[in-house]
Amino acid sequence: MASMRKVGILLEFNFEDAELIYPLYRFQEAGYLTVTIGPVKDVVYKGKHGYPVKPDLSIDDIKAEDLAALIIPGGWAPDYWRRDNRFLDLVKNVYSLGRPVAAICHGPHMFCSCKLLKGKRATGFISIKDDMENAGAVFEDSAVVVDGNMITSRTPKDLPEFCKALLAQLNQ
Repeated sequence: MASMRKVGILLEFNFEDAELIYPLYRFQEAGYLTVTIGPVKDVVYKGKHGYPVKPDLSIDDIKAEDLAALIIPGGWAPDYWRRDNRFLDLVKNVYSLGRPVAAICHGPHMFCSCKLLKGKRATGFISIKDDMENAGAVFEDSAVVVDGNMITSRTPKDLPEFCKALLAQLNQ
């Protein structure tokens, strides 16, 4: 049951610093074990603003069944993840288990590449609105949009609402 208290956060070069760090500590504060998941375990990844983070786990060391939820920060990192089938598979598998998958800013690009947006209400950074709509999403310009176990937000200023929505699903 310990794994059901584990929240994964994807990590890669050029992540949006606040969108990784804020949830990392917010979910620890709420009693969850947070794990950062990167392509390679022994590399230090720097965010867009230079914050260094070393992953707790490699993508090869995690399974969807290990996680209660998955967080996909934005920045430019999603452009790397969406080219890597290991990350796409993790997102699809956590989602298909019915567990919350929360993406912010450019993070919803992963939902485009995973083909999960058709008919879903969602939001994201305004520059990916067309991509999300082309993938079948009904785009909403809101701080947070929850459609089933998919949670999306726009920018770092939406982090409080984003985290509250994910906590609400985890605490059901």
